[in-house]
Amino acid sequence: MAYQNITASLSPEDIQEIKPAFATIQAKMPFLVTLSVEERRKLFSDKSLAFVNTSLTAAQSNRDILPASFDVDEFVRDYQLVATLTELLIKLQQLTEQVDDTLMAVGSEAMGSSLTVYDYVKTAAKKTPGLKTIAEQLGERFKAIKSKPAKATSDS
Repeated sequence: MAYQNITASLSPEDIQEIKPAFATIQAKMPFLVTLSVEERRKLFSDKSLAFVNTSLTAAQSNRDILPASFDVDEFVRDYQLVATLTELLIKLQQLTEQVDDTLMAVGSEAMGSSLTVYDYVKTAAKKTPGLKTIAEQLGERFKAIKSKPAKATSDS
């Protein structure tokens, strides 16, 4: 569906139901970790999943070549968790993208309305007492933009 003007709201009741849902997700996955940048660099990426799948199949089919200390069942659990988390991550990424896109669209709508209000306030401030200060406050946003140096363009 193409983007159209969004007319929506979240009731306090909706928000009260959504926030605990995030907490429920986190509670259902108490094993989640937070890695430092350095830790992330040292680990294999999820792009190795095909390799892991083939290795798992080899391990399950050829247990006799592995040392007795190698826990194939733990390997299976790890692989299954990777597959499940990958599926959940895709769903979370889709949701995050939708929330981000909606936030951008609604933010743009709000900014458009704000610009309309600003134009009316600027015009009315010339004749209506008390609006000059508000017009100046709103105008501060544009002063900051004008005061930034223009980016140099290259002629390559």
